[in-house]
Amino acid sequence: MKVLVIGSGSREHALVLALSRDPQVDAVIAAPGNPGIAAIAHTEAVDMNDAAAVTALAETLDVDLVVIGPEAPLVAGVADALRESSFPVFGPSSEAAVLEGSKAFAKEIMESANVPTARAVVAYTPDEAAAALDEFGAPYVVKADGLAAGKGVVVTSDRAEALTHASSCLEVSDRVVIEDYLDGPEVSLFVLCDGQHTLPLAPAQDFKRIGDGDTGPNTGGMGAYSPLLWIPAGTVDDIVTTVAQPVVDEMTRRGTPFVGLLYCGLALTSKGMRVVEFNVRFGDPETQSVLARLRSPLGQTMLAAAEGRLDEVGDLDWDPRTSVTVVMAAENYPSTPRTGDIIRGLNTADDLDDVHILHAGTARATDTGAGFAPEDTVISEDVAETGDIVTAGGRVLSVVSLGDGLDEARAKAYAAVDEVKWDGEQHRTDIAEVAARGQITVADIYPAPAEPVAAPTATGLDSQAPELPGWRHIYSGKVRDLYIPDTAADAASAEQLLMVASDRISAYDWVLDSEIPDKGKVLTGLSLWWFDQLSDVIGNHVISSDVPQAVAGRGLIVKNLSMLPIECVARGYLTGSGMADYKATGSVCGIQLPAGLIEADRLEPAIFTPATKAELGDHDENVSFAQITETIGAEAAEQARDLTIEIYQRAEAIARERGIILADTKFEFGTLPDGTMVLGDEVLTPDSSRFWDAESYEAGQAQASFDKQFVRDWLTKESGWDKSSDTPPPALPAEVVEKTRARYIEAFEKLTGQKFPA
Repeated sequence: MKVLVIGSGSREHALVLALSRDPQVDAVIAAPGNPGIAAIAHTEAVDMNDAAAVTALAETLDVDLVVIGPEAPLVAGVADALRESSFPVFGPSSEAAVLEGSKAFAKEIMESANVPTARAVVAYTPDEAAAALDEFGAPYVVKADGLAAGKGVVVTSDRAEALTHASSCLEVSDRVVIEDYLDGPEVSLFVLCDGQHTLPLAPAQDFKRIGDGDTGPNTGGMGAYSPLLWIPAGTVDDIVTTVAQPVVDEMTRRGTPFVGLLYCGLALTSKGMRVVEFNVRFGDPETQSVLARLRSPLGQTMLAAAEGRLDEVGDLDWDPRTSVTVVMAAENYPSTPRTGDIIRGLNTADDLDDVHILHAGTARATDTGAGFAPEDTVISEDVAETGDIVTAGGRVLSVVSLGDGLDEARAKAYAAVDEVKWDGEQHRTDIAEVAARGQITVADIYPAPAEPVAAPTATGLDSQAPELPGWRHIYSGKVRDLYIPDTAADAASAEQLLMVASDRISAYDWVLDSEIPDKGKVLTGLSLWWFDQLSDVIGNHVISSDVPQAVAGRGLIVKNLSMLPIECVARGYLTGSGMADYKATGSVCGIQLPAGLIEADRLEPAIFTPATKAELGDHDENVSFAQITETIGAEAAEQARDLTIEIYQRAEAIARERGIILADTKFEFGTLPDGTMVLGDEVLTPDSSRFWDAESYEAGQAQASFDKQFVRDWLTKESGWDKSSDTPPPALPAEVVEKTRARYIEAFEKLTGQKFPA
């Protein structure tokens, strides 16, 4: 495949790099490109806003796909001309590009598609603008209606400044948009579109203001990072469902199908998610960090979108590491940037591990006629003779890094920034700093526990919790390790937790010295799968699965729930402690059952049998519903009971379809600030549930199970260990370890229908 990329910035440099990694892409050509792109790909001088010239170039090169980077060529109709000449194009038509070209049109589309956004007034005169400013009040948000390279927005508490900007916008356009101010952190999400289907990339966050601490005027963007570990679980799906797909559907309904990249800029406000803006192309600098992590073949994916086949593309694959982008800008940017300054240290910086230096406003001093540099680039004669790389625009370079977590990625990016020098260079020193400190919050963050937790050593096992960058270990349970951000004083003040499922295994309230390889990954993977299956029944505590590499696959970033002090057990079959209780009393946890039941009989309906949460090394104790009502109140007890049974019934039906009987299971619930009850901890795993083989099931006997039964059987029947003693259990033989591992993996594969990613 031969791909033509239209554009000359760092965004296009990132696109060229990502396309070059696609094994099906034989050649990438950039037009006009820049000196950085020219070092890795062929470039052609062209006026990228001239539809006829770009089409002629595509014909000469005989390309298989054209990718249009900037917004101006899209609004100018370059994609239309290419499509008329039968070229597959990744980029919307000029009609569809009005979604970015006019803020007023975007508001109209959002209203028609019922997409949440800020209240807005379109003003046509300074008086109308003044009235709108008074209606909304400070902070004032004033947006130019047309394209402004990311600098057409003013957010200020100064009414005079806001009105001046509105009047300036009206001098070049017939209208200006005045909006309500949106609070809350912002998220950038790129969504690939083929006119019908949508496919999201990883979310990112950018930094618009020129100065540290978000001070100074707006720019095109001074830095970015991805992924966002602080966004609530399900945010990306919510954006696609409530924003991207409705917009694509509305555009198609109007006869202007959207094919290309829909950039959704959103704020997670105290009133819910709201759209800040749409762009119709990859955002710069978010693209640099997002594409640095993409492992899937970009060329093939873009071609599928261009040809209306995006539904054939599966889930995208991502590097688990974090990417940080720092933009280096020229003196006087964003007003009248100085050009022609020699840039030093590019090669040294680019040679650093996990760093790329992507060019934007650069030119080679002898190549100002090659289409790289704007006509007004000022290069002195003595500099021109050197052939050095010089500044030729406002945003000059993007320094892009990859690292294990934000701290490492930031350190790598800024180490490279320190190597690059030119007179008047400026950059922000705080890109992703607040996120690295764990200080970004959204409105629905869970409350902290009432009391901090200690960090005892697991019974029978010294804690082996690994040290993780950016996180501090605070607690080890039977099979889990808990961390808080380094910046948090204690668990009570931490807004997020890192929960890691270890490979440890417990039995009879002891944690064994032997571990079961991949057990932590099975528990985490199954929990995530079940959370997805149950999403329409109940929410959960997961924020992200993007965790430090050392615990990848078995760690989750979760919200710090206010947990209920009970375990909520659902029993659909009579076994275990329930059977023992029934034999003694004819009931289970105070619930009277019919006479004559035998081992493994099905209970219809399933029953709710809560238990206390025991301290480490102690045994959970079954309690009655009346007892938990006294502990947590009648309303919470009834809600926990009803949710437990509803979730069990859903999960039991799903498991049965896959040849597994869910005999019983336990859930742990916590609450959000608004009192909403959600799932915490793990859910429906071999550690928290009894999974039986449906094919061999027969009441009246012990059942073949998908859990640690091999461990229990060996300990009680073959090891010689007395479980009633205070002596720790012996280490497990290799055969028992392997059989247990295989049984856990079999449960994962039977339930999910997926091959376990060992």
